Amino acid sequence: MPIDPTAAGRAGEPRTRTWTSKDALLYAVGVGAGLGDPGAELAFTTENSEGLDQQVLPTFAVLLSQAPPPPFGDFDPARLVHAEQAVTLHRPVPVEGTVTATARVEGVYDKGKGALVVIVSEAVLDDGSPLATNRSAVFIRGEGGFGGERGPAETWAAPERAPDAAVTLATRPEQALLYRLSGDRNTLHSDPAFAKRGGFDAPILHGLCTYGVAGRALLHEAAGGDPARLRSMYGRFSATVRPGQELTTELWRDGPDVLFRTRTDDGTVVIDRGRATVA
Repeated sequence: MPIDPTAAGRAGEPRTRTWTSKDALLYAVGVGAGLGDPGAELAFTTENSEGLDQQVLPTFAVLLSQAPPPPFGDFDPARLVHAEQAVTLHRPVPVEGTVTATARVEGVYDKGKGALVVIVSEAVLDDGSPLATNRSAVFIRGEGGFGGERGPAETWAAPERAPDAAVTLATRPEQALLYRLSGDRNTLHSDPAFAKRGGFDAPILHGLCTYGVAGRALLHEAAGGDPARLRSMYGRFSATVRPGQELTTELWRDGPDVLFRTRTDDGTVVIDRGRATVA
C-alpha cells in the first residue's frame, strides 16, 4: 500500500537539535533578510551591531520544531509537495539553545488526486519549557483514491475591502541555494533533473522559504518588528515560486488577528488563507 491510512496517531522518534547564533543568522539571510537594504534588519542578520541585540525571526521555530515522523507510506518523493504550514510560538526563539521535538501523524486524508498527510510536532527546550507547536501538511500527488476521509474543511475569505497593508519583498535567483543550508536539502529545490521528475521546468523555491518571507512581512508590518508579538502563523501553499521572484504579502487586520495572502510579481497567489495572531 503506497499510503498507509492507519498511520494516523503514530509518533516518530524524538529529535534533539542544538543551534547557535550563526544558525539563526544563516536562516535570516536564507529567507531574504537584508536583501536590497543590508542595514534594515541588522538585529536579525548580525550579532555585533552597535546598540542592537541579536534577535531571531519567529519562523525559525518551524525548523527547530521539525522531527522525523513515523513512516506513512511508500511513494516517489518527487511527487510530494508542502501543502500547509502552521506554527504557534510559546515564547520568542532564543539566539542559541537546544530543543527536543517529537512528531506524530495527526491525519491521513484522501483528496482524490492525492493524499494529504498532516504532521504535528511539539518542541521543548532543554530547560523543559515549550518553544513551539509545529503543524505541517504534505500532499502526495497521485496517491489518493484509497477511500479515506477528505478531512476537515476550513472557511476563509478575504474581507471585502482593500488590504490594510501590502509589503513587497524580493528573493534572490540563488535563494533556494542559501535556504537549503539551514537544513532542507530536498533536491527538488536544487537539482534540475530531480525537479523535472516532479513535473517542474526548474528547481522551485522551498515552501518554507516563501513562508519565512511572508513571516518577515507580518513581523515588520503587523508586529512592529518585535518577534515576541508574532504568536502564530498559518498558510496554505497554493502555487510554487521561482527563486528571484518578488513576493507581495497583503494584510487585513482585525484586532490581534491578521488575515493575509502572498502573491508573486505576476499576481499568482502562492500562500492563501493566511492567518496570524499578533499580541
